[in-house]
Amino acid sequence: MKLLYKISNYISKAVVGSFFIACFLSSTAYGISSIQAGALAAQGGGQPASLFGATGIFTKISNSMMFAIGALSVFMLIYGGFRYVVSGGDSSAVNKAKNTILYAIIGLVVALLAFAIINFVLVALTPSI
Repeated sequence: MKLLYKISNYISKAVVGSFFIACFLSSTAYGISSIQAGALAAQGGGQPASLFGATGIFTKISNSMMFAIGALSVFMLIYGGFRYVVSGGDSSAVNKAKNTILYAIIGLVVALLAFAIINFVLVALTPSI
């Protein structure tokens, strides 16, 4: 009886496994071959037609994020400078103000590097026509 149970268990696992393998292979065989084609397949009315390029949605999102990060960085630089001016010579307040300015500059540099990496990837993914 145990042998029959083990055999049926192995057969059921083999059937289920082969079903999942067949589904995976058929989805990759008939799958959409490019990112742009997938976006066009799911595109609704009034949505942008391209993902990449100068008018693409990824470019618009990265530009918007870069603007927000730049504005926040400028605000933090001004805030750090204000804290530095009103510190009144207190060494801990001066140190906190310097750290605020330093971290704002580091954040801006990291954001610029991320922006450069995003643009590099977008150029690499943009089909050359």
